[in-house]
Amino acid sequence: MTDKLRVREVRISDASDLSEIYSYYVHDTAVSFEYEAPSADEFIKRIEYTTEKYPYLVCEKDGLVVGYAYAGAYSAREAYRWTVSTSIYVDRDHRREGIGSLLYASLEHELKKQGIVNLLAGVAFNDKEDEYLSHDSYRFHLKEGYSEVAHMKSVGKKFDRWYDLLWFQKKI
Repeated sequence: MTDKLRVREVRISDASDLSEIYSYYVHDTAVSFEYEAPSADEFIKRIEYTTEKYPYLVCEKDGLVVGYAYAGAYSAREAYRWTVSTSIYVDRDHRREGIGSLLYASLEHELKKQGIVNLLAGVAFNDKEDEYLSHDSYRFHLKEGYSEVAHMKSVGKKFDRWYDLLWFQKKI
């Protein structure tokens, strides 16, 4: 293995890989507040919807999809057109390999070309880490230059536990 990383635009044919990566976060963690993991067919719809306006990127490691990131509208109102929400997921077996940083850098590059200036990211949080939620996403967003701008208490319930939602912002 050469451990070569490459970021590229998503393809419809990636839907199954993305579904597999994301299903871990849905079924086994409180990182996502979804209860049911979307199927590959649902991922195709999400990809098509997102790529109508915003970048959707995947990272390959030696030809295998190991992560993805995309942007979406923060709000449909015209005054928010320079602000997006970002999402990122890295295959659980490939965390801490620089994939997330590479994906976010590439996503920011594409968003700058579109005139986007504000990035927002919602991050599940609990004061005390548990078996469903670590502080990894919290620390990652801080490392990537995001600042915490809002802390909403007990807004998501998963695994019979309440979790907070932090909003992070980064100006690019």
